Amino acid sequence: MQENLRQVLEQRIAAGKLSGLRLARETGFQQAHISNFLNRKRGLSLEGMDKVMASQKLSVLDLLDAAEINKRASIPPPAEESFENVFLVDMRTAAHDALVTSEKVHDIYKFKRTFLRRLKPEMQTPREGWTRFVLIRMGADGMSMSPRIVNGAIVLIDRQYNSLKPHRRGEMNMYAVRQNGSATVKYVELSGNNLILRPHNQAYPVDIIPIEDGKTATDYIAGRICYVGIET
Repeated sequence: MQENLRQVLEQRIAAGKLSGLRLARETGFQQAHISNFLNRKRGLSLEGMDKVMASQKLSVLDLLDAAEINKRASIPPPAEESFENVFLVDMRTAAHDALVTSEKVHDIYKFKRTFLRRLKPEMQTPREGWTRFVLIRMGADGMSMSPRIVNGAIVLIDRQYNSLKPHRRGEMNMYAVRQNGSATVKYVELSGNNLILRPHNQAYPVDIIPIEDGKTATDYIAGRICYVGIET
């Protein structure tokens, strides 16, 4: 550590940012004491090192080799407040309930807040008061979207994205769509006064939902699928 401190001081002296006389004045040492330290004729006590480091606004980390720090560094676990609870609910709750009450929660998963905040809402009809993110577990219906979604997959729904606007240019969104009092997960297109629900797996049929009078396409959209997880 003392040798590393000498090297830092020598670099600052060579760059004209420091002198032995100035360092002596700032630390209260005799100039000869500083000169002997810089010339490797004597060392400094821990108290002396603290004085020199404080005068130069240095910390112990400044004296450590960067490669050694990186080699020994570990990634600390994220703080609890960096996560957000997302509720696992059934299909019907995800599709129809604006707020998720405790009796409807099957399980709770934690998602990084930074990930959720990157997801931009796209509301055609207002849903500010809704529980925005919910999870559902796919059953046999998920096979129509295989291999993108499989039976048993956990699917995250952004319920404040009820627009048919593509999330990524050139890609079709997957949606949870209200159907028969519950919901299904499909690609969605608007054709005239009908919603066309397309599977990813071509072995499954295309569904057509006629839009009722007084309703719009967004009234049928529970939300956009923004994450698919498979538990092993």
